[in-house]
Amino acid sequence: MNLFKIFDISGSALSAQSVRLNTVASNLANADVPSATADGVYKARHPVFAAVLRAVGTETAGGVRVTGIVESERPPRVEYRPGHPLANEEGYVYLPAVNVVEEMADMISASRSYQSNVEVLDTIKQLMLRTLQLGQR
Repeated sequence: MNLFKIFDISGSALSAQSVRLNTVASNLANADVPSATADGVYKARHPVFAAVLRAVGTETAGGVRVTGIVESERPPRVEYRPGHPLANEEGYVYLPAVNVVEEMADMISASRSYQSNVEVLDTIKQLMLRTLQLGQR
């Protein structure tokens, strides 16, 4: 196995987790943004990942990629805020159905996955450098 493939695999994972972290950040930033209508409310976004397996010469290489970003199908929250400028005739505003606790857990998971892949890259780099040092003696 070519050790340079590990850089490709971990690099693709870093890129995917970066997209995941960005969508979580967007969801958290918009968690309390009200809207005057149910159609205009922010919908939480989540990336969809797919495993990648491609042939490179006589060997195969793997990784992960983001195939798309889907919007949540959860209905918006409705709150009674009669004094709010976006309130409808009955005094209700619509808020995104973003669960902040779930988003924080997703952020921690994505962050740890990102850190793990950085450690993989660092370990492989150190192993390759030590292998080169063996040839110098």
